Amino acid sequence: MNDDYKISFIRGATTASGNSINEIKNAVVELIDELITRNNLNKMNILSITFTTTRDLDACFPASVARKFSGLDSVAFLDCQQMYVSNDLDFCIRIMAQVLLPKNNPIKHPYLRGAAKLRTDRC
Repeated sequence: MNDDYKISFIRGATTASGNSINEIKNAVVELIDELITRNNLNKMNILSITFTTTRDLDACFPASVARKFSGLDSVAFLDCQQMYVSNDLDFCIRIMAQVLLPKNNPIKHPYLRGAAKLRTDRC
């Protein structure tokens, strides 16, 4: 690893508009696009992404969508179910991405759609 880079972790979340493959796909693609754009990431510098979903999302695995995303074929993906908490957001997809960022690059955590209210300090 180049000394100009550091391993960083980026959190983020979004909500799907429903529990269908297409609705989950749209939310995942938008979230990954924002992760890359906001942090000016080179796709080769994304090491892994862990997805969690609320229990109302079961039409497909977010990682299966991400694996098909252009340029992310060497990224390690993992899907997990988010711990159930009453009054949690519906159709919520959360991520934790492990990436290589330039040492002076500020981290920008993407919180989109209904998930923006989870971390208003990061939106």
